Amino acid sequence: MAMSQTLVETDNSLAPADGPIFQSFWMGGFECSTHRLPRRKALGRFAGLRLDLTAATRHDEFAFQDYARLQDVGMRTARDGVRWHLIEKAPFRYDFSSLVPMLQAAHRTQTQVIWDLLHYGWPDGLNIWGAAFVDRFARFARAVAGVILEETGGPVYVTPVNEISFVSWGGGDAGFLNPFGKGRGPELKAQLVRAAIAAIQAVREVDPGARICHAEPIIYIAADPDHPEEAPAAEAYRQAQFQAWDMIGGRLCPELGGRSEYLDVLGVNYYSNNQWIHQDPNLPPSRRRKNNLLPPSHPLHRPVREMLQEVYERYRRPLFIAETGIEGDARPSWLRYIGQEARAAAAAGVQLEGLCLYPIIDYPGWGDDRHCYSGLWGYADDEGRREIYEPLAQELAHQQQLWEAQRRDHVAVQEAVNIDKLDEAAREVDVAATRSRTTRRE
Repeated sequence: MAMSQTLVETDNSLAPADGPIFQSFWMGGFECSTHRLPRRKALGRFAGLRLDLTAATRHDEFAFQDYARLQDVGMRTARDGVRWHLIEKAPFRYDFSSLVPMLQAAHRTQTQVIWDLLHYGWPDGLNIWGAAFVDRFARFARAVAGVILEETGGPVYVTPVNEISFVSWGGGDAGFLNPFGKGRGPELKAQLVRAAIAAIQAVREVDPGARICHAEPIIYIAADPDHPEEAPAAEAYRQAQFQAWDMIGGRLCPELGGRSEYLDVLGVNYYSNNQWIHQDPNLPPSRRRKNNLLPPSHPLHRPVREMLQEVYERYRRPLFIAETGIEGDARPSWLRYIGQEARAAAAAGVQLEGLCLYPIIDYPGWGDDRHCYSGLWGYADDEGRREIYEPLAQELAHQQQLWEAQRRDHVAVQEAVNIDKLDEAAREVDVAATRSRTTRRE
């Protein structure tokens, strides 16, 4: 998704924080998507459905228990989401009954929450392409910040728009995510950036000390070794991962109003399908690769530590791994893999402030309701109890010890990782996620 505008030089340095930005390095993230699915016959009863993963996982019912569970495993910081479509059912009229109990639960358990203001979904009847969208979102952000401040005492921590890059691709080019556009990715990205900037300004009017966390996927795209002529296209696509941050920071498309101080804390989202071999979309079927995924064992796979270092050196902002995880029994191996990549990045000088397991509880697949076994805890029973996945809990405790030892001794410990298990899980997750987005499963 190329942009024709040139970069402009801006100040890319901020004074280092006096202490940790978050209450704990280890975090848990709650899946909180609220988007609408496309009206495709292949989705069956899910066609056109409004998702609400906070309700589907019963996290809204059991927020207090869920936050308390985080505290029990040393996680005092969480990622969570407000549900715009429930709060603003009529323009500029707000009902915070869905949010206040969660804020109170966070306050009672002393859990610091980074609240997503827009996690893929917005109120029905609101045209995301119009100027009114930006104004509505800014006013909503201001109102939410006020309620957070009132219920918790602050400071306010928010992610204005979660994964602008992903929404721009899925909703502006690929057409499987709302607003289901095709060929409008750059336009959607610019609009979401406008909204994010307006929200930042609004939140800081309420709480000048608010921390703004921008969560974006980090990716690596390799050129096909059999077609080196496609290397420039692969690199251009790879570089596009930085466009949202560059726009918010005023380095790209300065007419959008971006400024360097709007880039506060950068959250990087990384999963097993975030690396692949580039393929020209116009290639005939005979030339297409059956599988272009780059799992960890692939010789073209890029170490995550290098990806983290690239982001840090580009922006010189504090980072945290805002989302990472995998499904099935590979969960402990994935955490070990990411844990050692995080330690290596920190040892190389990256200001890494946190690592968030996401999602921290199992959830139903977007388009097929399949049980995604990806969390530290499973589905809730009617009393709010969730069964813990002991192998992941044991690995988490081990990784916490290694992280603290590195902070104390300044030595990065590297351990063996079951790469074959990660490769297999990466392929299975990629297939399942694609199916969940596009077809119905009976």
